[in-house]
Amino acid sequence: MRVNIPVAWLDEIQPILQDLVADKVASRISQKDFTLWGEDAESESKIRLGWVSSATDSIALIPQITKVREELASKGITRIVLCGMGGSSLAPEVITKRYGVDLVVLDSTAPDQVGQVVREQLENTAVVVSSKSGSTVETDSQKRIFEEAFTSAGIDKTERIIIVTDPGSPMEQAALADGYRVFNADPTVGGRYSALTAFGLVPSGLAGVAIDELLIQAQAAATELSIDSTENPGLILGAVLARLGSPSGYRDKVGIVSDSQTLPDFADWAEQLIAESTGKEEKGILPIVLQAESFELSAELSDVVLVSVSENESFRAATEALVTGTIAEQFLLWEYATAVASRLIQVNPFDQPDVESAKIAARGMLAEKSKSKPPLFTDGGVMVLAEGLNLEGSTTLEQALELLLSQVGEQSYVAVHAYLNREAQLPLEKLRNLLAEKLARPVTFGWGPRFLHSTGQYHKGGPRTGVYLQLTSQTENDISVPGREFSFGELITSQAAGDAKVLADLGRPVLTLVLGDVQKDFDRVISIIEGSK
Repeated sequence: MRVNIPVAWLDEIQPILQDLVADKVASRISQKDFTLWGEDAESESKIRLGWVSSATDSIALIPQITKVREELASKGITRIVLCGMGGSSLAPEVITKRYGVDLVVLDSTAPDQVGQVVREQLENTAVVVSSKSGSTVETDSQKRIFEEAFTSAGIDKTERIIIVTDPGSPMEQAALADGYRVFNADPTVGGRYSALTAFGLVPSGLAGVAIDELLIQAQAAATELSIDSTENPGLILGAVLARLGSPSGYRDKVGIVSDSQTLPDFADWAEQLIAESTGKEEKGILPIVLQAESFELSAELSDVVLVSVSENESFRAATEALVTGTIAEQFLLWEYATAVASRLIQVNPFDQPDVESAKIAARGMLAEKSKSKPPLFTDGGVMVLAEGLNLEGSTTLEQALELLLSQVGEQSYVAVHAYLNREAQLPLEKLRNLLAEKLARPVTFGWGPRFLHSTGQYHKGGPRTGVYLQLTSQTENDISVPGREFSFGELITSQAAGDAKVLADLGRPVLTLVLGDVQKDFDRVISIIEGSK
């Protein structure tokens, strides 16, 4: 593991590193010292430091995972689907991509996407349902639709669905009563720190990844990261994230570029870890997932630090820093660094107080479906709604977008949230990059509702500088959630509306565009932004 940064940066953070070493922060993290983040954080940190020893603790999972994988293979199972949100899905998606292993990740409630995943190759499919408690509405709904599909096809659902959850959780109790196989996760590990627990390893291992290799690498990394030294990469990266200054002031945003050859999509995993851990009390570090050609890499934005991540030093995008290490090393390195950065900016890295607010709002919207807000106006096939943004007098899509973008200031960031089918192949990175170039400000992107379990915490708990564009779609082929009084279409609509309301209540502007013909209307949005001043 190495954190390669400019000499000027290293000189600047030396006093911070020396303080961290003097306080024995690295060794205290390795010893699970829950007092590191202040008295107010102790009740949560006391029960959330299991990730420090996950590389060793998870060895016991290997025989069970191997046994189930061999059993599934003997029955002709060739396709593994993972139903999970946020911390339950991001790590396995990154791990399997790194090792070139197929894993279908269903972390959406978009009806088209859900229906497509459920229908394909059902006879050759096994499903991993991952949730710490099982109360996550998205995961519960996905489990229900697969149960119905297997039963309708004459397939024993208990042979095809595997549960990953915390011991003693409501989900475990129900699963055991129903006869499902259950893998217990470590209850002392929060979702975003769970890459090397059952949540990361079970779906990855069942899909075909050699997880023993991951754990061996992580064990060596854990030893290195526990050393109280100014050369400890976890301390260096933590100090860079939290306190790197610049001539124009504090840099509180980090643009991350993953090496697509060695660590594909690693930045998506790091995004959740950093945003959900630090974005609270109107403070935080905003991670921005970038590509090698993203505008931010050449824009010299005064509040953005640029970092590349790779397994080796041969990769280097146009960034100021390069973090190298194997995927297992990177998991632990960024976890340590985020915990260190949280101590430095004085926030609790293990809670997520604002995530629940969007869930509550979404449940409220579902309960009062008949009272959902009508669009302010419709332009072509696009219905336009807004929260915290006065569109009075606006009658066109161009006017609505112009008004939203006029809210962007010198310290703002823009967030695009797409509550759409992830498999629709829309050029969303083009839209993200176009907005960044037009506004000369950083732009984040999140798939809804997945981001609600990750960057959603930062958007609501961090600095109130965000400007939000929601993209949703009209539901043509909706799917009812078995045993519930709502459909997937109603669920995803309520999730978008609930999040918009919470953001508006915090004083942030939200523009929602409900696309009719998704491809055509999306292209129109891009065309309008391209032509804007």
